[in-house]
Amino acid sequence: MSLDRSEVEQIAHLARLQIDAADIDSYSDSLNSILNLVDQMQATNTDGVEPLAHPLDAVQRLRADEVSEVNQREALQAVAPATEEGLFLVPKVIE
Repeated sequence: MSLDRSEVEQIAHLARLQIDAADIDSYSDSLNSILNLVDQMQATNTDGVEPLAHPLDAVQRLRADEVSEVNQREALQAVAPATEEGLFLVPKVIE
């Protein structure tokens, strides 16, 4: 696939990009090289290759999900200016 000058101008228009007329040829060359690379990748035989989420089989070490603090809700709400049914009441900030 190859893009000509008018197609590059149309793509720039759709993307709402302003490109100088002198730069259109360089953009055309760049886009054509990208499309050629995509064509090469599309032509590669991937039969029997399983999709990967990540090329490395790295696993993230996670800590155990354990409670580390005691529930202090009543103590914290006792000093709060306003609470209702276990929730903190705050002034309305969005109209």
